[in-house]
Amino acid sequence: MIRLHRSFFKAPLAHRALHDVADGRPENSRVAVQAALDHGYGIEIDLQLSRDGEAMVFHDYDLDRLTSKCGLVLEHDAAELSQIPLKGGSDGIPTLSELLTLVAGCAPMLIELKDQHGQMGMTDGRLEKATARALQGYKGAVGLMSFNPEMVALLAELVPDVPRGLVTSPYREKNWPELDEPVRERLRDIPDYDRTGASFISHQADDLLRPRVAELKTKGADVFCWTIRTAQQEALARQVADNVTFEGYLAEIPA
Repeated sequence: MIRLHRSFFKAPLAHRALHDVADGRPENSRVAVQAALDHGYGIEIDLQLSRDGEAMVFHDYDLDRLTSKCGLVLEHDAAELSQIPLKGGSDGIPTLSELLTLVAGCAPMLIELKDQHGQMGMTDGRLEKATARALQGYKGAVGLMSFNPEMVALLAELVPDVPRGLVTSPYREKNWPELDEPVRERLRDIPDYDRTGASFISHQADDLLRPRVAELKTKGADVFCWTIRTAQQEALARQVADNVTFEGYLAEIPA
């Protein structure tokens, strides 16, 4: 088990970086990352894969919500994606390598790899391998995580010295209609924590009282949560969580 650097517990983590489209800072953008750095926060970002195998910092599978373009991220090369402006700003979609260069070890980065095949099962490994390539030589504090435990298991092979965790949830049907019920039932019990060599979970904030979360914490797991949107929610979450991922307000530092 590889533990997260202590810097992950000193400041709250800005969800998809410190985004605010009203201020020209789209989620997962360079300017949102810079704003998080300027405020002294840790940074949480998401990864999708480009057609030519680059790890792109983008949350959704398709472009519609966050850009003026349509179609899947996976249908476009990295160079093309970098030229597509994000709504609410002028930045294009950045690569993971670009943001690692921008952060340069000045803040801890919690990086979520998005499941690429829809049922949280075995993958082709392309996004995991792209992430590992981007991280080669990076000296800053990083944690890798995914809802898909198979992706985390592969990361254990590709980058064994980088801390790994599972993004976890109660997997309610209304929130996960694309998943078969047996898959939801299995994942909500977090059965893959030990198998994947995880050292932390990032759990859905309104489900932090789940007994399995307490069990893992008792066994030494670090507990993060998503997504906190008010100071009141943060105060409640911190009764269980070691740190929070937040958006929509300025969380207090230190964590």
